[in-house]
Amino acid sequence: MIEAHGLTKRYGDTLAVDGLSFDVTPGRVTGFLGPNGAGKSTTMRMILGLDRPTSGDVRIKGEHYRRLHHPLRTVGALLDAAWRHPGRSARNHLRWIARSNEIPQPRVDEMLALVGLTSVANKKAGGFSLGMLQRLGIASALLGDPEVLLFDEPVNGLDPEGIHWIRRLMHTLAEEGRTVFVSSHLLSEMAQTAQDLVVIGRGRLIYQGTTDEFIDRATKQTVRVRSPQLDAVREALRGYGATFEEEDGAILVSGMDSNEVGELVFAAGATLHELSPQRGSLEQAFMQLTGEAVEYHAGQGA
Repeated sequence: MIEAHGLTKRYGDTLAVDGLSFDVTPGRVTGFLGPNGAGKSTTMRMILGLDRPTSGDVRIKGEHYRRLHHPLRTVGALLDAAWRHPGRSARNHLRWIARSNEIPQPRVDEMLALVGLTSVANKKAGGFSLGMLQRLGIASALLGDPEVLLFDEPVNGLDPEGIHWIRRLMHTLAEEGRTVFVSSHLLSEMAQTAQDLVVIGRGRLIYQGTTDEFIDRATKQTVRVRSPQLDAVREALRGYGATFEEEDGAILVSGMDSNEVGELVFAAGATLHELSPQRGSLEQAFMQLTGEAVEYHAGQGA
């Protein structure tokens, strides 16, 4: 478990993180979201003891990271996939890390196999692609079989198969009872990966809770209706006082659930070809709730 209480970090006159409090619980994949400059990387660095908070506190399983005797056996992290010695092979990179925390050497080859790098284990990491470096970084994070895992942009440079593999891996790790905390800008991927969210903007907490609740809170829920008798559907909806709009030959009804709409259309004697509830997307919810916290806004163009 990760517990942050009142985390604040200043760099001179710049307030990067401002009184941030949140918990990350075991058994769930928790996404860490925020616009550029929101303070996500700074927060992760404070969790790992790489930056000292100006004020506030953050603990992992009740301890500060710096007090962990063999930290890689408790916490695994991937913050920078490019961090490696370019002249060292993938296998020797992991062996060196394993020795630093008294991790059994057989674990090295187990992790190389897990991330799909066995065939290039003896090649120098300096020649690896970004996707291969991401896999090596994930192997490093998992090397000590830790209970807590932090990943910053873990799918950068991965192809679709690699992204799907990462998603399954995150879910598997959480199902094993581990704490999994993942930061990413790929909102469509986070929608499929994260069960819970911590969302920040300008260093402050905007939301903490489930992904579904975040989407429902920020986006409009509608029911999509398709029928060969749309005139009859429109008339029934207007008579009921329903709010609706049309899109691509269908009617989107707001403020009613699919049962209510179906009964109304049935009473009007219209045939239904589609009656389906529509949820907003994570991207729509994110834009809605973080719009005021964006540091830089692009222009609208000429």
